[in-house]
Amino acid sequence: MWTPTYTGLGERSHLASPAIDLDTHIADVLGVLEYEDLRDIILVGHSYGGMVATGVADRAPGRLRQLVYLDAFVPEDGERVLDGHTAEAGDEMQHLVGARGDSWRLPPRPLALDVEPEDVAWLTPRRAWQPFRTYVQRIKLTGQGADLPRTYIYCSDKTAYDPFKRVAGRVRDRSGWRYLELASGHIPNVTRPIELADLLDRIAAGAS
Repeated sequence: MWTPTYTGLGERSHLASPAIDLDTHIADVLGVLEYEDLRDIILVGHSYGGMVATGVADRAPGRLRQLVYLDAFVPEDGERVLDGHTAEAGDEMQHLVGARGDSWRLPPRPLALDVEPEDVAWLTPRRAWQPFRTYVQRIKLTGQGADLPRTYIYCSDKTAYDPFKRVAGRVRDRSGWRYLELASGHIPNVTRPIELADLLDRIAAGAS
């Protein structure tokens, strides 16, 4: 199992810059696939990572077996992250970038109430600011990889603002998709790790 880190985030936070955009992060994952010579991959994209996974599938479909979107954006050609949010949420992000992010980066959103205090304490110092060009750049898709099997996992136990409910509704009955739900908040890798791991194992077994 491979867990690529996007440029400017996580242990690569020291590389953060205003130049980082969606194409940068797509190239990060493509680089791992190429240089590790990975094939027959089930690629999982969480949240914003759905944008990246979609771009990777369009550029290197021959290396993938299936796409899994975990409470994630599923863009069409020409869409951007901000298109998946309400106008009010987008305006709020723009304000935060200008007021707190030196006009190029977005501070992390507050964690949901379902995250335990000990997890909040662990996560907080590890949460990086998002280069905002990744949210405003429109994805360019050629249609390659459109026939790859796709699974959407909607995290259904949320009480706050939820841009992924609309995405889930858009894909749940789409041909070529498998739709599943997980009773968790937006970060089940933290709040429901065992349940999520079991679900991903079942998806992988079914895909084989």
